[in-house]
Amino acid sequence: MKQFFKALVVDEINSTFQRNIKNRNIADLPDNDILIKVHYSSLNYKDVLSATGNKGITRNYPHTPGIDAAGIVTKSKTAKFKEGDEVIVTGYDLGMNTSGGFGEYINVPSDWVVPKPDGISLRTAMIVGTAGFTAMSGVLEIINYGIKPEDGKIVVSGATGGVGIMATNFLSKLGYEVVVSSGKKEQYPLLEKAGANEIFGRELLNEDSKKPILPQKWIAGIDTVGGNVLTNILKSVNKYGIVCTCGNIVSTELQTSIFPFILRGVRLIGLASAETYMQKRLIIWDKIASRVGFFNFDFLTKEIKLEDLNSEIDLMLAGNQVGRVLIKL
Repeated sequence: MKQFFKALVVDEINSTFQRNIKNRNIADLPDNDILIKVHYSSLNYKDVLSATGNKGITRNYPHTPGIDAAGIVTKSKTAKFKEGDEVIVTGYDLGMNTSGGFGEYINVPSDWVVPKPDGISLRTAMIVGTAGFTAMSGVLEIINYGIKPEDGKIVVSGATGGVGIMATNFLSKLGYEVVVSSGKKEQYPLLEKAGANEIFGRELLNEDSKKPILPQKWIAGIDTVGGNVLTNILKSVNKYGIVCTCGNIVSTELQTSIFPFILRGVRLIGLASAETYMQKRLIIWDKIASRVGFFNFDFLTKEIKLEDLNSEIDLMLAGNQVGRVLIKL
């Protein structure tokens, strides 16, 4: 007996890529341990790349993107999970080459599955999603490095994106002074609401300075765009500061001298959230869940249905997406 479900399907037709909502058969999903009825997903830049045919993200089409999913277990082949468990899946290969969260069902290995912590709903877990998970990963790196709110300002680049705005909100609520960069002046009120203490245009971080080191401005940074922006953040970090990076929207290249590292002892940390090992993953989700009432997410969230997803993908592709896009399935 066939069991059908709705999903966004990307087809490759004559080297072009088309996105449509289709009925899929559960039997066509990968044969993995845990079948999950997806209640919520969220939109990330990696999803946009997959949905537009980026072969560096997704090799084979037709394909259903969606690197985030939260839902309820409907079938389990292992004792680790049982039918009815509320769970979260983010990262790994979900939505890349494994059918993802832009469908009403996913079938994934049990090693990818996080039991939903107490204190957070499935809906809020997907407002957080990979973006918030990555942001909290960076925040915890800063905290665990020993940096306290009184030690100095923290800079966040690409602040209107999912990671940037979540990092701004997390840091502000934890008492840090947050300086953010954004090229979207019309969104400055939103960034102020998120907790930004100071906002400046992206051009100040993107200037092409030939100097190997710049005046010290901040004790830490979370960079979401890469390229020359990351270079300038590194050049401007205080002695023994830390910079966490997770994006490459500006560029995949990093041109810098060794001076920030050998003269100021700056530390550069990469945030590879998709491959975070499970023990650390559980800690990060527990940290988020334990403080979920402390943070304010709804003002930066747009909730949509699966049928509305195409236009939101186009908006993000054009660089006009702000905050978090939550998909209710």
